[in-house]
Amino acid sequence: MKELDKDNFDQVVLAHKGVFLVDWWGATCEECTAMMPQIERLENELAGKIEFGKVNIQGNRRLAMREKVLGLPTVLLYKDGQKAATFTKEFTADQIKAAVGELSVG
Repeated sequence: MKELDKDNFDQVVLAHKGVFLVDWWGATCEECTAMMPQIERLENELAGKIEFGKVNIQGNRRLAMREKVLGLPTVLLYKDGQKAATFTKEFTADQIKAAVGELSVG
């Protein structure tokens, strides 16, 4: 999973053709650390189909505000550099996988 921050986000995510999942997290967010194994499992399942990255909001708050990350944990899906789906607070890996499937076909 690519480490993303304010310096590389636009070049890596917004310039990407295809689907890109970005996991927004924080070191003090218990729900974030609980969700990480599920995101990593998704990364293994979808390897080669979509790209994965994560942003620690510590040091990247302006980027988080720009991308409208209003709470943690948050997963954003981008398609061809455009935000296509948002998952915040309570969500499951299956919900993310279903959205990825829809974006991959469309």
